[in-house]
Amino acid sequence: MAKVGAGGGGGFAAGPSALLAGAGLLLLLLLCAPGARSDAPRCPAPRPGGHSAGRGAPGPRAEPLPPAGRPVVFAVAPGDRALTLQRARGAGRSGRRRRSGAAPAEAAARGPGAPSRRPRGAPGDGAPPQPATPARDPDRATRFRTEELRLTSTTFALTGDSAHNQAMVHWSGHNSSVILILTKLYDYNLGSITESSLWRSTDYGTTYEKLNDKVGLKTILSYLYVCPTNKRKIMLLTDPEIESSLLISSDEGATYQKYRLSFYIQSLLFHPKQEDWILAYSQDQKLYSSAEFGRRWQLIQEGVVPNRFYWSVMGSTKEADLVHVEARMADGHSQYLTCRMQNCTDSNKSKPFPGYIDPDSLIVQDDYVFVQLTSGGRPHYYVSYRRNAFAQMKLPKYALPKDMHVISTDENQVFAAVQEWNQNDTYNLYISDTRGVYFTLALENVQSTRGPEGNVMIDLYEVAGIKGMFLANKKIDNQVKTFITYNKGRDWRLLQAPDTDLRGDPVHCLLPYCSLHLHLKVSENPYTSGIIASRDTAPSIIVASGNIGSELSDSDISMFVSSDAGNTWRQIFEEEHSVLYLDQGGVLVAMKHTSLPIRHLWLSFDEGRSWSKYSFTSIPLFVDGVLGEPGEETLIMTVFGHFSHRSEWQLVKVDYKSIFDRRCAEEDYRPWQLHSQGEACIMGAKRIYKKRKSERKCMQGKYAGAMESEPCVCTEADFDCDYGYERHSNGQCLPAFWFNPSSLSKDCSVGQSYLNSTGYRKVVSNNCTDGVREQYTAKPQKCPGKAPRGLRIVTADGKLTAEQGHNVTLMVQLEEGDVQRTLIQVDFGDGIAVSYVNLSSMEDGIKHVYQNVGIFRVTVQVDNSLGSDSAVLYLHVTCPLEHVHLSLPFVTTKNKEVNATAVLWPSQVGTLTYVWWYGNNTEPLITLEGSISFKFTSEGMNTITVQVSAGSAILQDTKTIAVYEEFRSLRLSFSPNLDDYNPDIPEWRRDISRVIKKSLVEATGIPSQHILVAVLPGLPTAAELFVLPYQDPTGESRRSPEDLEQISEVLIHKLNQNLVHFELKPGVQVLVHAAHLTAAPLVDLTPAHSGSAMLMLLSVVFVGLAVFVIYKFKRRVALPSPPSPSTQPGDSSLRLQRARQATPPSTPKRGSAGAQFAI
Repeated sequence: MAKVGAGGGGGFAAGPSALLAGAGLLLLLLLCAPGARSDAPRCPAPRPGGHSAGRGAPGPRAEPLPPAGRPVVFAVAPGDRALTLQRARGAGRSGRRRRSGAAPAEAAARGPGAPSRRPRGAPGDGAPPQPATPARDPDRATRFRTEELRLTSTTFALTGDSAHNQAMVHWSGHNSSVILILTKLYDYNLGSITESSLWRSTDYGTTYEKLNDKVGLKTILSYLYVCPTNKRKIMLLTDPEIESSLLISSDEGATYQKYRLSFYIQSLLFHPKQEDWILAYSQDQKLYSSAEFGRRWQLIQEGVVPNRFYWSVMGSTKEADLVHVEARMADGHSQYLTCRMQNCTDSNKSKPFPGYIDPDSLIVQDDYVFVQLTSGGRPHYYVSYRRNAFAQMKLPKYALPKDMHVISTDENQVFAAVQEWNQNDTYNLYISDTRGVYFTLALENVQSTRGPEGNVMIDLYEVAGIKGMFLANKKIDNQVKTFITYNKGRDWRLLQAPDTDLRGDPVHCLLPYCSLHLHLKVSENPYTSGIIASRDTAPSIIVASGNIGSELSDSDISMFVSSDAGNTWRQIFEEEHSVLYLDQGGVLVAMKHTSLPIRHLWLSFDEGRSWSKYSFTSIPLFVDGVLGEPGEETLIMTVFGHFSHRSEWQLVKVDYKSIFDRRCAEEDYRPWQLHSQGEACIMGAKRIYKKRKSERKCMQGKYAGAMESEPCVCTEADFDCDYGYERHSNGQCLPAFWFNPSSLSKDCSVGQSYLNSTGYRKVVSNNCTDGVREQYTAKPQKCPGKAPRGLRIVTADGKLTAEQGHNVTLMVQLEEGDVQRTLIQVDFGDGIAVSYVNLSSMEDGIKHVYQNVGIFRVTVQVDNSLGSDSAVLYLHVTCPLEHVHLSLPFVTTKNKEVNATAVLWPSQVGTLTYVWWYGNNTEPLITLEGSISFKFTSEGMNTITVQVSAGSAILQDTKTIAVYEEFRSLRLSFSPNLDDYNPDIPEWRRDISRVIKKSLVEATGIPSQHILVAVLPGLPTAAELFVLPYQDPTGESRRSPEDLEQISEVLIHKLNQNLVHFELKPGVQVLVHAAHLTAAPLVDLTPAHSGSAMLMLLSVVFVGLAVFVIYKFKRRVALPSPPSPSTQPGDSSLRLQRARQATPPSTPKRGSAGAQFAI
């Protein structure tokens, strides 16, 4: 199947066994327009095959197969009628395909431009046979009868459709003679369909009627769908570029009714049992349902992930109308939802998996539901069996998967391909128990490739008709070799090469150095044959291409056949052919891969031992595709092609009934026993089939299956290693180093029983009885009392953080102990504690909400009568950090400590990390505290930056600080009208600081280099004015302290004269005033100063007061004008800074970024 969340980057991708269920027989033939690029999407190159596993985890993931009835694509390169196969979307398929009644359609498969070479032992099309070299064993050579025989055939041309480059074909089968063909002209330049024609045949394809007038002459059709449970019901989609409509037929396409749609259909999914129930996925990611075969629709869910919607197909379900969807939420997360088709309201939707899942990871397949959830950087995979509670899928402890693909869910068992941490282009195969929980290794290092759409292709092939039989290509020392298993991966061996080649010459190939290797490519079209093929109705016959040697090669490819289920092989062609099965495998039809037109094919009635040449048309035909009659008796085949690259479609109906003399009778058959290298017990049973005798040329008819089957006595070969055990060289299953066999299930309590593993488990679907069955089967055992051990407490998402005010789910895990009679006490560390009487009541986790931020010590104590255990979790509770403000002085003195503080909003956000850059330091200072102290040793402007890291969020703030030997500072105030226009944001303060500085320079004539203005946060509006010394380029000061004093006097004088003002906006004048007079400069009053310094300070203060009194007196005499009402005389302050920095403003309110200044 594919990904549990692809790429692999990730999610599960749906498995073919589920998506092909009920699919009708439908083909899409695509011919590239002349001159088209061969690398264009319409001309895809041949893809590597194998089991398609969806997207790789990083990289684009492949989409799943189209829903049932969705067309598939044949693509042909321009100027080359050789056939390549491309599925419309999604992955390949193993040999077994599950569909309702229809046998697989057959088609040739050949890459464009592939070289054409003639087999030495097989004559080419229309050429005489070449002489064979002397054969050492002529009886074992493949025989070719070269005289030309004629098959009964008729040819019909789809007149008027010569320009059409796509065709979709449906053949109902089940003894129906109706064939429908939709041809289309797809304009690759416009990206749309411009013409279409609908054809219908009622005589097995002998003649066709054009139905354009019945669907509307101007109607352009885009797709043809067929109901898988009632092939008489047909649905046609119109081209959405023109109109959105459905045409519905209930009489195999004879008549149609048209219904308008309010949405554009992208894909359809039919119900596997109810013929009128359909799910429709629209181009805008909405899912609709119809219970009337498309006549009416109702919306189920919006935001559905593409291809992640399913019907409930579990056999035991009572809700056949239950729909499973993966919906994408508004925040980008995905959620698994279920609801009833006719009642899918929000209140009726269920969420079977608690919480979110990884995008594109939901799979519903048979009895299983799979989801993926990534936590701690690792993907975790969960499974629900028969819709029970989800359980985590258990791989070996150190598998550490990067990517997982579910291959199949057949027979109540999950087969998965896992890419482990140390793998790049290979996968390990794992097989599960019935519940899909515990997985054991089946095969290591299986080769994988990535398709052009990013889908992962696993080289694994399930042989049809024989359960438990697989072929796989394993990589060993950079060599890829083919292995086979008959017991579902329990044992693998290399393929024995043929004893002779095509002409009977002996082949010298000794195991294990040399063997047969096969290309396990299946057709990209699920209804046609690939280069390996097997059928349920011919369980012993396998046809494949490959080579003989030490490893698989892409050169010297020949065709091989096995008629005894892979035990022995014969070479049948030295070129690639498509081999089709007719009459339950009684006849093999081979058609050569070639870019040239052909008119012959080869038939074998004895399982490939001899071949006869037949012509199916009188004129050579470029073959585009082959469609076999659905049903159990495949005797009619339709070949699609062209006589020339510009001709119309030619449909050649080939009827093989004429080659049979009669129907087979009982005496025409012989018994054949299935075996593996002579061992008759396969999957615990001996099975004998009946085969038609090779010399009898009769028609078999309906497949009879096995003649008889009887169980075998159980041996060690019928058992695989149980979970936690590994098979050693002596064949014994012993515990892995990481596994403790004595560990009990957490649900085991005193008085109950559990299954005590012997290290072995019987291979699922194995039918053996008695023998060592009792010895190897797990034994019920009473649960012994055990003290608690291995206690852990973790968060549900694996994180150590939680958000304040939100639920956090804590999970308590216990390796051993009596969980039913155990007291569990949980202390959340915030003053709240809870108790539980057993672990069962805590399976869904313990939910708790923390109201405060901080680091909380969460403890859990488990006690029972035999002992106790405890565990601790340190949980960081945070809230989102919204704003950071860096608070520090605007100006400071050289060599003086500066305090910088990061002020946060909100103030309590949890554990934080602070990163500081200041001065010329190239390395940051990292602290856990929000404040630091530092010094500047030189004058000038310096930048301080702080970054605050809170979880995944990082915020920062930057400020500039001026450093000088000495300076003056003055507090400024403003006329009240400025407050009306103050939004209290940093940008406004920065602009107003620049305007104030400009006003001061204009009013006083003082050079701007002497002035620095910083507007402070908050109301009323205030600012700090700094008078700075000016330095010339040599660094020497041009101003003495006396000069700074004079500048300060001038500034104060102008301010008190109301001569400093500015226009905020037209008509709004703002006056600038001085405020807060201080009589003396501020100095450091720390205890480190001597008594003489204190005495000097007092003297300076008294002198300053005297100067102030004199100044005030003179000012009253010299300036008789009345003072401004906003500024009282004597309110000026001038402060000389020598040993103390200017004090920063108070902490700003939320939204402030500190004072802004202009310099």
